[in-house]
Amino acid sequence: MVETVSLTVFLETIGVLATVVFVLSSMLAMGFSLTLREIVEPLRNLRLVILSLVANFVLVPLLALVLLLVFPLSEGLSIGLFILGAAAGAPFLPKLAQAAKGDIAFAVGLMVLLMVATIAYVPIVLPLLLPGVAIDPWAIARSLILLMLIPLAIALFVRARYGEVAAGLLPLMNQAANLSLLALGVAFFVVYFTDLVGAIGTSAILVTIIFVTISFAIGYVLGGPGGGTKRVLGVGTAQRNLSAALAIAALNFTDPDVMIMILVVAMVGLTLLMFIGEEMGKRAETASTSS
Repeated sequence: MVETVSLTVFLETIGVLATVVFVLSSMLAMGFSLTLREIVEPLRNLRLVILSLVANFVLVPLLALVLLLVFPLSEGLSIGLFILGAAAGAPFLPKLAQAAKGDIAFAVGLMVLLMVATIAYVPIVLPLLLPGVAIDPWAIARSLILLMLIPLAIALFVRARYGEVAAGLLPLMNQAANLSLLALGVAFFVVYFTDLVGAIGTSAILVTIIFVTISFAIGYVLGGPGGGTKRVLGVGTAQRNLSAALAIAALNFTDPDVMIMILVVAMVGLTLLMFIGEEMGKRAETASTSS
């Protein structure tokens, strides 16, 4: 029994450390690979920017609230869904946009815009969404600023001033992000295996599918007349910010259900969106070939 508890604590610690490394290396890799011009240029369409913010920071959190009114979950699972509802700007967005044959430039700008907005938005809104839960807004803001905003700003500065250094460090950061994501995935999967298996067949899975599907529809509808931007905003709205959600959950909550819900949405959501993205990409290719 002692060995089991020790192994669980050890793996949970590894998972938390891997989460920190994943978030840091992802932000550094993002900054080393981008310029400010690449980020700002696609965001000159003010109407599209406003609709993107409304989709991600008004409609999706409201969707999470409505779903939890219809499908009551435990407090921890509800917190996990609320965190994901408030956290936008997934680092995988350009990859999903590429699969969906979307506007890659817009995907890059949107990713950074939503991520930076998340850092300011979550500490304010999460306590409002969870009035009965003790939450320290500054603790959440501090973790996001230290793990996401500052590393991104430093990496962008290095990219602007020392391009060769950034180019040399980029593969290392990508490798660190991939390895740490694998480590945290394995560690948390083992630690929460019983709970994850228990979630199969429960309303948590159904809520996740509905949440991801409707979030995609919200983004797609608000994505403007261009197919490229519609597809990007669709997958960008449905794919929530796993980096921010993991950082918030790992550093600010002890209820395991919070992490379980984030992992469920991450696994089910990414599978759904990869399928949707591939299908949209095939249709876009067919349409461009026939025209």
